Amino acid sequence: MGISSPALWTEFFERYYREEINRLAYKLKSGGDGRSLYINFVKDLAIFQEGKLGEELIERPDEVLLHAEKGLVNVTNIYGVSLEGCKPRFYALPTARKILIRDLRAEHIGKFLAIEGIVRKVTEVRPRIVQAAFACLNCGSINIVPQEDSQLRQPFECSKCSTKKLIFLPDQSVSVDSQRLKVQEYPENLRGGEQPQTIDVILEGDLAGTVNPGDRVVINGIVRAKPRGVGQRKMTHMDLYIEGNSVEILHQEYEEFEITDKDREMIMQLAMSEDIYERIIRSIAPSIYGHEDVKLAIALQLFGGVPKKLPDGTEIRGDIHILLVGDPGVAKSQLLRYVHRIAPRSVYTTGKGTTTAGLTATAVRDEVDGRWTLEAGALVLADKGVALVDEIDKMRKEDTSALHEALEQQTISIAKAGINAILKARCALLGAANPKYGRFEKYTPVAEQIDMSPTLLSRFDLIFVLTDEPDEERDRRLVDHILHSHQLGEMLERVKNVSAEYDEDYIKARAVRIVPEIDPELLRKYIAYARKTVYPVLTDEAKKKIEEFYLSLRASAKDNSPVPITARQLESIVRLAEASARIRLSDRVEEEDVERVLEVMKRSLMQIAVDPETGKIDIDFAISGTSKTQRDRIMVIKKIIENLEESHENGVPEEEILREAEMEGIERSKAKEILSKLKQHGEVYTPRYGHYKLVSRV
Repeated sequence: MGISSPALWTEFFERYYREEINRLAYKLKSGGDGRSLYINFVKDLAIFQEGKLGEELIERPDEVLLHAEKGLVNVTNIYGVSLEGCKPRFYALPTARKILIRDLRAEHIGKFLAIEGIVRKVTEVRPRIVQAAFACLNCGSINIVPQEDSQLRQPFECSKCSTKKLIFLPDQSVSVDSQRLKVQEYPENLRGGEQPQTIDVILEGDLAGTVNPGDRVVINGIVRAKPRGVGQRKMTHMDLYIEGNSVEILHQEYEEFEITDKDREMIMQLAMSEDIYERIIRSIAPSIYGHEDVKLAIALQLFGGVPKKLPDGTEIRGDIHILLVGDPGVAKSQLLRYVHRIAPRSVYTTGKGTTTAGLTATAVRDEVDGRWTLEAGALVLADKGVALVDEIDKMRKEDTSALHEALEQQTISIAKAGINAILKARCALLGAANPKYGRFEKYTPVAEQIDMSPTLLSRFDLIFVLTDEPDEERDRRLVDHILHSHQLGEMLERVKNVSAEYDEDYIKARAVRIVPEIDPELLRKYIAYARKTVYPVLTDEAKKKIEEFYLSLRASAKDNSPVPITARQLESIVRLAEASARIRLSDRVEEEDVERVLEVMKRSLMQIAVDPETGKIDIDFAISGTSKTQRDRIMVIKKIIENLEESHENGVPEEEILREAEMEGIERSKAKEILSKLKQHGEVYTPRYGHYKLVSRV
C-alpha cells in the first residue's frame, strides 16, 4: 500500500500552494473559466515526503489523481468557494520521465509520463459526455450511465420499471470539452530516412483549444491503450494514446540544443578567426565541387536576418529565401540534402509529391470521429527553421498560390469547413528548380524557363543559376574531385566489409578534401547560438554603403530605361548584411558585411537580370521574363495593329505589320516573335490565316 490519501494531498496543497489556491478561488468566484491548479513536480512534489508521493503519482496515476482531487476540495480558501471539479495539473516532470514517442512500450501503459514533440494536427473542440442521462418513457424516471468509451453506452433497461424504452437527454447529461491532437517527433531529431512517429493525445476541460498545429509541446499525462478494430471486432493489437493532464508550450527557439561551456568556447574561437566565411563555405557540402557563391548565400540563409516588429505593428521578415535553378546533374538536390543535415531545424520535401496540404496546412475530416481537423504541413513544421523544397517548379498551380502568403507574411491562413485559422510559418525557403526544357538557356529569361509565377519569383531574395558549361581547367578539377570521392568511398566500404588493407592514417589523409572544415554538429550549434543571441544593428557607414549602391543603380534607370532594382532587393540586402554580421557574432552590421552581400547580390542579378540586348540590369526581365525593350516593342506593335485595323475588315495582314515594325526599328524576326507571343497570351487573334486583330476589352 502506498502513502497517498486525500488528507496527505490536502497537507501538500496547504504547505506549498496556498496562494495559488486563493487565486483559483477568486477566479471561480468572479466567474472565470479556469479550473486548474498547476503543480511543479520537480520543485515541490519531488521534495514532499522524500518524493514518495511523486513516485506514487508516476506508478499509480489513476488512484493518486483521484486522491489529489479530493484533497484539493478539502483545502480551505479565503473566499469560501467550493473547489469541487477543479483539477490538479502536474508539469516539469523529471528528465527520466520524459520518454521519446518511439520508445513508448507496453510497460508504460497506465503510467504518468511526459512526451515532447510538434503538434501535427488538432481537432475542433467539442463536448464529450461523461455521464449520460436517459429518461424512461414508461415511468419517467432518469437513469444515469457513466461513459468511458467513444461509443455512447445506453442502459439495458429502466432501473425502476425494467422497461427497455429509454430516451437520451443531452441537456441533463454531464459533458466536458474534448479535443484530440496528433503529436509528432521533432523532425530535426531523426536520423536520415527515419519515419517520424506520432501519438494521439486527448485533452479535456480547460486544456482543450490551447494548442495549434506547429506548436512544440511537452504533454504530461497517462499512457492508455485501446484495442484496434470497430464494434465487436476488436483485435489483440492495441493503439497507445495519452490522456493529457497538462500541456507545456515551448516558445524558445532551438531549445533542444544543449550548448555547453566548451561548445561556447569553440564557437567564440571560430567567430574570431580571420577566414570564418571561407571555413563555413568549405563546411557546406564539401563533397560538391565549386559553387562558392551559392554556398556563401546558403550560409547567410542559415544564420538569417533579424525579424522586426515596428511600433505600428508592421512585421518585417528576417528569413532569407533562395532559389537555385540549373542544369541537371549540378548537385542541386545534394546541396539541399546537406543543408537538411546541418540546419538546426529543417523539413525536406519535393514539389512533385507535395500537395497544398503537405506543403502548407489544411483542414481535413478526421478518420476516427468525422470531426474537422487542422493539419500542419511542411512550412508550418519548419517554423523558425529552413524549409527545403526540391523540384519547386513541379508543384501544381493551385499549390504555388499557398506559397505567396507563406514567403512574405510568413503565415498560412485557412478558411474551410467553418475553421478559420492563421498558422505561423516563419521559415526560410531554399528551393531548387529545373529549367523547363532540360538545360538552362543563357539568353532566355529565368521566368520563361521555370514554371513559376512572376509574383512568386519576386519573393526570393536571391536566385542562382547553376549551369554546367564545359571549361577545361574546371572540368579537370571536377573530375579529379568526383573520382577522388568515389575512390575514398570504395576504400571505406572495403575496410568495413572485406578486409582492413588500408590503415586509418592513410584513409584520414585522403579524406581531408571531403571532411568539412567545421564539424557539422558544431556548425549546427554555432548557427543556433548566433540566431539566439546575436541581434546586429546597422552602422551609419553600412547604411551609407547600401544607400549608394541602391541609388546609383536606380539613377541609371532614367528616361524610360529599365528598372534595375526595386525596394524588395533593398530589403534583401539588409537581411543578408545582418546575416553576415551574425556569422561573425557581431552586434554591428559593418561596411565589410554590406560589401560581401553586394557581391553576392550582384552575382545573382548578373545571372538572371541582364537584358541580353542592352546588357543592362533589368529586374523585370528576371521576374516576369519581359524586358523593358521587349515591353516597348510590344506596345509599338499593338499600336501598329490598332492603326491599321480600320482599313482591314478581316484583320491586318502580317506582311504589313512587319513592314511598319521595320520602319519603327524593330527587326522582322523580333516582330514575328512578338506577334506569336501576343497570340499566345490572347491579346490578338487571327480571324483568317496570316491576318491579325486586337482582342477588344469590353
